[in-house]
Amino acid sequence: MRSLRHFDLNLLLVFEMLMRERHVTRAAEKLHLSQPALSHALKRLREALDDPLLVRSGQGLQPTPRALALLPVVQQSLAALQAGLAPPATFAAATSTRRFTLATTDYFEEVMYPAFLSQLLRSAPGLSFSIELITPDVLNEALEQRQVDMVVGLDRQSSLPSGVVQTPWLHEELVCLVAQHNPHVGDALALEAFAQLAHVELADISGLLPSPIENCLAQHGLTRRVISKNLNYIAAARVVALTDAIMTLPRQMAERFVAMLPVRMVTPPAALPALTMTLIQHQLYLNAPANVWLTDQLMAFASSSTR
Repeated sequence: MRSLRHFDLNLLLVFEMLMRERHVTRAAEKLHLSQPALSHALKRLREALDDPLLVRSGQGLQPTPRALALLPVVQQSLAALQAGLAPPATFAAATSTRRFTLATTDYFEEVMYPAFLSQLLRSAPGLSFSIELITPDVLNEALEQRQVDMVVGLDRQSSLPSGVVQTPWLHEELVCLVAQHNPHVGDALALEAFAQLAHVELADISGLLPSPIENCLAQHGLTRRVISKNLNYIAAARVVALTDAIMTLPRQMAERFVAMLPVRMVTPPAALPALTMTLIQHQLYLNAPANVWLTDQLMAFASSSTR
């Protein structure tokens, strides 16, 4: 026989069916081939293996010793190929003890994560989660190396490292937060007035700049002055409560601060872009059963939380 590179592996299917049926016509029907096509395939098999394989006798086609010896090898090979080519098993969340690592925004961790985790644990009590900050290393290395399974809640980005893909996840209304008795701001803001105020914002530790707000202002020939960049929302909101500065953030987060601090919500300029949060994964693991399951859970949770 010639090397495997020159052997048509489709002929193994023909061989296995012929050995099972011992009849050319029936084998051709089972393989959805014409009888001449199957006879031609048998001829090629005999030439490749230098053996008649099946010999016509009074009892029909009878296998040669070479064919009998080859049959279990072919059957095992085809079974292994069939198993290898089958879709991967779905993620068994109910019995899994897997730990997921998520790099998330403050918004997701504070507003959505507690309820999300509580909901998952009802049907998958063995799962656990670790929450990490979104950093350049997460996007450039940790996702690819699977040290982080997913980045959750980052605003949609126009540029990401090679191999990293984002999926739109949740749209959230942006509002402005000011001190309750801030004399410079009413119930709503025009873009020019918004730009003239002092601003508080979260530091961009992800390294993905510029921000959508900066882009919007630049498109209108405007800039703003940021007096404080904070690492978390609560510290930023406390700065707002004690100054005449303003902060732009998702509505559900702002609502929490209104209940906690002497601050109030203000309608932002209409020109500000909407917040489109995303799920970011590495392309290597998009079809991994655990990632598919987690994505489905996050999508369902986002859908239920916006009804």
